[in-house]
Amino acid sequence: MTIHSSAQIHPHAVVEPGAVIGADCRIGPFAVVGPEVTLGRGVELRSHAVVTGRTEVGDETVVFSFAVIGEIPQDLKFRGEATRLVIGRRNRIREHATINTGTEGGGGVTRVGDDCLIMAGAHVAHDCQIGNHVILVNAAALAGHCVIEDEVIVGGLSGVHQFVRIGHGAMIGAVTMVTADVIPHGMVHGPRGTLDGLNLVGLKRRGAGRGDIAALREMLDTLGAGTFRDSARGLADAGGATNPYVREVLDFILGPSDRSFLTPR
Repeated sequence: MTIHSSAQIHPHAVVEPGAVIGADCRIGPFAVVGPEVTLGRGVELRSHAVVTGRTEVGDETVVFSFAVIGEIPQDLKFRGEATRLVIGRRNRIREHATINTGTEGGGGVTRVGDDCLIMAGAHVAHDCQIGNHVILVNAAALAGHCVIEDEVIVGGLSGVHQFVRIGHGAMIGAVTMVTADVIPHGMVHGPRGTLDGLNLVGLKRRGAGRGDIAALREMLDTLGAGTFRDSARGLADAGGATNPYVREVLDFILGPSDRSFLTPR
């Protein structure tokens, strides 16, 4: 066990032999840190937080009470193989959130990027790959192997089916079931989610201009004329990807995935 001299550990916390506790960490009462856990600088575990498994937690991340981080996957195929969870810096993981380690069949690593907010009761399943500045609202659930790109928001009580990709800057409304890939900057909502245009608020917050939004709207109209992949391939081959936002969406659609896409109504 390695505990930096500046770390503050409550006497009622449990830090198992083998754990690595970085500088300026704060571990509250009744928190539990497993033997294969590494906490970076300034990590804070609130009371009753549990961090276990082969888990790395990046600098200045805060894990709130009753969150359970690094437990084994909820996958019947899991046979105890050595898999990991890697969490980046400055994340906020709120009460009762759960994040599982990976599986051998899914690459072995679940990842969460930097500056994410994982709200109360949210779940991140095995082998998910989450980017930076992602928000999972209360009780949102990601099934195994999902890819969530940067600056995505998943609304409260929403579920994302296994192997689904959600592109950069997309917005998933509350109480939505997402069963297919979502293009970057898309807006999805409804009990069985459909693509309902663009995430205009998010685009404007990120500095997209009127010309960018007009180009994206024109691209959506073109994509809606046939299957997404065929239309995207035709648009790319015709040189219709000069706008960087449009190029991002086309690259996403033509990227590696065996799932279909959510399409406009």
